[in-house]
Amino acid sequence: MEKIIVITGPTASGKTVLAVELAKHIDGEIVSADSMQIYKGMDIGTAKPTFAETSGIPHHMIGFLDPRENYSVADFKIDAEKCIKKILSRKKTPIIAGGTGLYINSLVYNIDFKETSESGEIRERLEHKAKEMGNGVLYEELKRLDPDAALKIHVNNTKRLIRALEVCLTHDVNFTQKGKDAVKEPEYDYQVYMLNMSRLRLYHRINNRVDFMMEEGLEEEAFRLYKMNLPKDSTCLQGIGYKEFFCYFKGLCTYPETIDLIKRETRRYAKRQITWMKNIRDINLLDMDQLTVLQAIQGILTDYGSGKMGNEVGCKAKT
Repeated sequence: MEKIIVITGPTASGKTVLAVELAKHIDGEIVSADSMQIYKGMDIGTAKPTFAETSGIPHHMIGFLDPRENYSVADFKIDAEKCIKKILSRKKTPIIAGGTGLYINSLVYNIDFKETSESGEIRERLEHKAKEMGNGVLYEELKRLDPDAALKIHVNNTKRLIRALEVCLTHDVNFTQKGKDAVKEPEYDYQVYMLNMSRLRLYHRINNRVDFMMEEGLEEEAFRLYKMNLPKDSTCLQGIGYKEFFCYFKGLCTYPETIDLIKRETRRYAKRQITWMKNIRDINLLDMDQLTVLQAIQGILTDYGSGKMGNEVGCKAKT
């Protein structure tokens, strides 16, 4: 079974730098697992790697989709697996790099999305109920039908609430059990590494990144997206840094409030990412407070060559 290295971690943890340097060592190509970097014109706010940052390493699944188009995790899995097969056919090494947990899970657990097929009629009814009666009503219904799913889904996450209820109302089993049934034996041996560091250091990096984005022109980029008058449920509008500026453009908050809000929401997102990622099967934590990028790569290469996980100092397998 082919080994595929996955580099993940919270936003601003240094995934791109590590993945690029790793690719240089193993003749690799990078497949992005970032749900916002797929969109054209959303470069600054998604921290899309620049040409210089890619260092000549081929990157896939970046900047190929118009913001007007929606894109699901099922779409990602199909496209990412096509990329993996093409990279392997060229005798290169695929490296999955990104921080979208659903994207990572779709590959690592080989989720069969045919097992979680949708019902347009039920979805429309649930969407109407959410608009007319609010998310609270849907959340209470989910708590009754699938208490485990309700514990994991925030009441304000309309899309996931509707998706969970849709499965409950369409199939004979609830959303939690249906998700378990959809997990299949993976086609590849995914070796997952997560960049980990102290919360204080990560938050400092996040704040600095937002400041850098502002210098690079995030406001202008967000305004171009704002002028497109996209539907409110457009997938691309979930990106942090854009929806906050939309409020500013509408006069609902001041400029300093907008910057503070972007930083706060990014920190909160990073916290959610960490919680999600640490639950990935057999994930290995790279302690970036103790390791340099080169040392982290050396640890990964040792694991990659031996087939063992978590042998290096600072490279700890979750137990």
